[in-house]
Amino acid sequence: MEKHVQLPLTQEAARELKAGDQVLLTGSVLTGRDAAHKRLIALLDEGKPLPIDLQGETIYYVGPAPARPGQAVGPAGPTTSYRMDPYTPRLLALGLKGMIGKGERGAEVIAAIKEHGAVYFGAVGGSAVLISRSIEKSEVIAYPDLGPEAIHRFYIKDFPAVVAVDAQGNNLYEQGPQLYRKTDL
Repeated sequence: MEKHVQLPLTQEAARELKAGDQVLLTGSVLTGRDAAHKRLIALLDEGKPLPIDLQGETIYYVGPAPARPGQAVGPAGPTTSYRMDPYTPRLLALGLKGMIGKGERGAEVIAAIKEHGAVYFGAVGGSAVLISRSIEKSEVIAYPDLGPEAIHRFYIKDFPAVVAVDAQGNNLYEQGPQLYRKTDL
């Protein structure tokens, strides 16, 4: 049974989630991919303020396709998360509480998730059209010149995901295969 999770995440809500929990996310999320992350880190390196406040936010790693009439966005499936790994620990230190993407995260990111009590949600790749139905509204809030890779704010309702790495550092990508490993070969 899915857990309903309200965004933005509070520290308490993040700590209650466990790796493997199936969730339906409702609230607002930021979007961002490689180019936007690179720009955010460049600003931090220069000692400049970010164009967004990350406190309590969740970032969905996505570059949505153009919307058809009557839709908030076009297909909006997750991108591979490890490409954001070089940037993620610094963003978590600024208050980022959640990330949505697909695929495994590196050891440094998992350590930072644990240190900052954050959560990494896995979304199913190949389900871009289905996921886009959960996105009720979209607005560009930074870097419009990046087109689909601009930072958007999505307003989502019942966005399906699974807790891939919880705030204690438990990792579904490690635990899941162990459940099915044959030991009597």
